[in-house]
Amino acid sequence: MKRLILATRNANKVTELRAILAGAGLDVELVGADAYPEIPDVKETGVTFAENALLKAHALARATGHPAVADDSGLCVDVLNGAPGIFSARWAGRHGDDKANLDLLLAQLSDIAEEHRRAHFACAAALALPDGTERVVEGRLEGTLRHEPAGTGGFGYDPILQPLGETRTCAELTAEEKNAISHRGKAFRALVPVVRELLG
Repeated sequence: MKRLILATRNANKVTELRAILAGAGLDVELVGADAYPEIPDVKETGVTFAENALLKAHALARATGHPAVADDSGLCVDVLNGAPGIFSARWAGRHGDDKANLDLLLAQLSDIAEEHRRAHFACAAALALPDGTERVVEGRLEGTLRHEPAGTGGFGYDPILQPLGETRTCAELTAEEKNAISHRGKAFRALVPVVRELLG
């Protein structure tokens, strides 16, 4: 069985991709970066989601000698020309402060009318082999931004993005509902034929 490493220490991401690969009948042993605690996290110095995903995937593939998958994602707001984009996790200045990021974005959009509040979550997922072979796939979840947060599920900007065709925000969906339409779910599912092609 081929080992595939997912560049994350988030157990939920590993479970999600493992289920997708198993559902597609792929005989792959998927482990997270936790399996290699001696390998440091990679700095995301790229200027696109794809560049950051590739940086992480290549670093892990080189360090372990196994194929590696990495993803990078964020919120892209039309009226902000695609920002916060790659800066989504540190929009308010400090990495991972979800509430501060959310509050700042809502303040920046406070006088923006409903018809101009389109946004999407974007995710790039990269697969890199130790020999340097690489592939990148992408997934998107289109929606509009609420004026106030709603829901307690999810994380990040989930409480303000309402998917198109939905009356609830991402934070009001069940985990199963969100995974079925999420940008990362779409990107991970798009990886299936890539994994099949490159890993057999």
